[in-house]
Amino acid sequence: MAKKGKKYLEAAKLVDSSSLYSVVEAIELAKKTSTVKFDATVEVAFRLGVDTRKNDQQVRGAVVLPKGTGKTAKVLVFAKGDKAAEAEAAGADYVGQGEYITKIQQGWFDFDVIVATPDMMGEVGKIGRVLGPKGLMPNPKTGTVTMDVTKAVNEIKAGKVEYRAEKAGVVHTPIGKVSFSTEDLVENFKAVQEALAKAKPAAAKGTYFKSVAVTTTMGPGVRVNTAEFRSEEHTSELQSR
Repeated sequence: MAKKGKKYLEAAKLVDSSSLYSVVEAIELAKKTSTVKFDATVEVAFRLGVDTRKNDQQVRGAVVLPKGTGKTAKVLVFAKGDKAAEAEAAGADYVGQGEYITKIQQGWFDFDVIVATPDMMGEVGKIGRVLGPKGLMPNPKTGTVTMDVTKAVNEIKAGKVEYRAEKAGVVHTPIGKVSFSTEDLVENFKAVQEALAKAKPAAAKGTYFKSVAVTTTMGPGVRVNTAEFRSEEHTSELQSR
């Protein structure tokens, strides 16, 4: 295991690893324990009660953070004709077709998100092997394969983040920067948590929000008390019956 630095160990002392904190307390502690010299990203990890090996238990989508991510994403749009003009007008950083496929094949990745119109997916599919492992492949579930390129670009620029449950059912997503106020980070946290609650697969059984932790870049994890989500979960289940 990698040796932890002195600053990390000092910061970790502030966090009681056996305790569960409220969302507000967890975010405040995560901010306090950030020791890096730059404006660190605040991230949340949700461990969900889903079996991602089963097709009917996939959790994937996107949510616009009400307070943004603290970073303006660079957007590449694959579109032609009117849709290309629409993407440019919406503020996309790069708009094109085959020329960008070639650039990516040559190792160019100066963008954060790709949006494509459905008719361009045949072309984009040619670089699927390159984009897939990097999590850059456009997908209708996350709103990045769409004819409404204006909406897609605007949402990404406003602070849209994608989420996807990995093998162990864990979803990692950024909720802002350490420089954000606690209130803004809490609002972003709640937006992600609510989006995940809505995305709960019908086939998922038992506790959905198994554990949640808030962390910062190179900072210790702070565990969140999920009891408040579980009561919401129970209420929504009763209402849906």
